Amino acid sequence: MVLKAVCVLKGAGDVTGTVFFEQESGSDPVKLTGEIAGLAPGEHGFHVHAFGDNTNGCTSAGPHFNPHNKPHAGPKDEDRHVGDLGNVTAGADNVAKIKITDKMLTLTGPLSIVGRTMVIHEKADDLGKGGNDESLKTGNAGARLACGVIGITQ
Repeated sequence: MVLKAVCVLKGAGDVTGTVFFEQESGSDPVKLTGEIAGLAPGEHGFHVHAFGDNTNGCTSAGPHFNPHNKPHAGPKDEDRHVGDLGNVTAGADNVAKIKITDKMLTLTGPLSIVGRTMVIHEKADDLGKGGNDESLKTGNAGARLACGVIGITQ
């Protein structure tokens, strides 16, 4: 049975998007597809944050989802936050097309990302290689431009 989820991203500005999640079974990687519009051209940090709480905008989503208490890193690194998905790149049309497969994410069990928040950031994520404390927490990705809670879909 294929598990599916969706996240509708909205922000204070004109950044909007939809991300679709699909997982064949609980042990398979999660595939993310979709697009985010209204971004400045270039790279933007893209993360799953700990809480599905957007009562105070994207701020109340908390830190990156990090149940194993690891340092921030890139999506290909073994030691990383579960929520570290690196960057998405917006083209000259201000749209980032998403096509990511990630082996740490899951849509089932106690470490499920369902009910948590996706956030698109203002700047590029330095993948924990920025040489300062903030890099090891957030990747120096800057302000949260838009966010949305990940929900189950059919």
